[in-house]
Amino acid sequence: MEPSRFRREVADWLAANLTGEFARLRGLGGPGREHEEFDLRLAWERHLAAAGWTCVGWPVEHGGRGLSLAEQVAFHEEYAASGAPARVNHIGEQLLGPTLIAFGTPEQQARFLPRIVAVEELWCQGYSEPGAGSDLAAVSTSAVLHDGEWVINGQKIWTSLAHVADWCFVVARTEPGSQRHHGLSYLLVPLRQDGVTIRPIQQLTGTSEFNEVFFDDACTSAAHVVGEPGEGWKIAMATLGFERGVSTLGQQIGFRRELDDITAEAKRLGTYDDPLLRADLTRARLGLRVLRAHALRTLGQAAGPEVAVGKLLWARWHRGLGELAMRARGARSLASDGPELDEWQRLFLFTRADTIYGGSDEIERTIIAERVLGLPREARP
Repeated sequence: MEPSRFRREVADWLAANLTGEFARLRGLGGPGREHEEFDLRLAWERHLAAAGWTCVGWPVEHGGRGLSLAEQVAFHEEYAASGAPARVNHIGEQLLGPTLIAFGTPEQQARFLPRIVAVEELWCQGYSEPGAGSDLAAVSTSAVLHDGEWVINGQKIWTSLAHVADWCFVVARTEPGSQRHHGLSYLLVPLRQDGVTIRPIQQLTGTSEFNEVFFDDACTSAAHVVGEPGEGWKIAMATLGFERGVSTLGQQIGFRRELDDITAEAKRLGTYDDPLLRADLTRARLGLRVLRAHALRTLGQAAGPEVAVGKLLWARWHRGLGELAMRARGARSLASDGPELDEWQRLFLFTRADTIYGGSDEIERTIIAERVLGLPREARP
């Protein structure tokens, strides 16, 4: 379908369906705000699924629409532009689903993909650990094969949305004595079992979308390993590549809306008269164009170390936007009318994490230096 015609189809459907009780979802959800109307957002997501608007980029044989890259861009941009709520099924749809399509067995695809498309099972990502920080290769969570099941012990941390998820894809060490990226496996683990404990972590914003997850003899089927045992590093890296795909263009629409609102707030309060603030707001607008140009340039490329560039760009840009919000509001940014943070205070506080989660700036720079620019490897202990 011609892209502009497809855009109109998406925009018209959203306008016709973001009505009734769903109308109050406009602008809700997203990082730092995942608690907002979660149950209704889940109902909205299932409404999308019933109309065929989930997993739109997946192949038709796996339940998707098989949209071209141009059509996927149009969908994500129109979705964001409509003010539709942040998706609750992002991790399953954008991370695990493409991973299973690329590396899963036919049995795994048949078991898990239809439930992701229908939003019947929600997923989270079990990568980070308390003693490893951003060093994924330092995984210590272990899994041992016993009587047809993987028995898992260890702890994951900063696990987004684990408290509402049904399943977790877990990177675990399955070869005793192995080190670094060797001997890891990528396991699909049900969370609703006695061997799993989930503890929400309260953030600066007062919300708790991150969690600690403890595995104490938790179990999953021997068949629920993606790829071969010991191939977990390769699969985990592929998942990270899928994470930074076409949906980031929709993310940038949200960024632009935030920038527009901050600029309007500065004009309303008179802080826009400050030439330094005005120059920095203009610079932020130019930076947003750079983000879009980079995303479009890398669309459709095989996932590789170059994706680190995109993460580094948007994380620093968005953290800077939080700081601009505080400058635009002046002294008002330091006060609150009640116990709750306002939207700009929440933006400022949560964006401090942007340069940490999903790959810290330091890790991303090392990847770019060594694997993109070909600089000598940093000394390792």
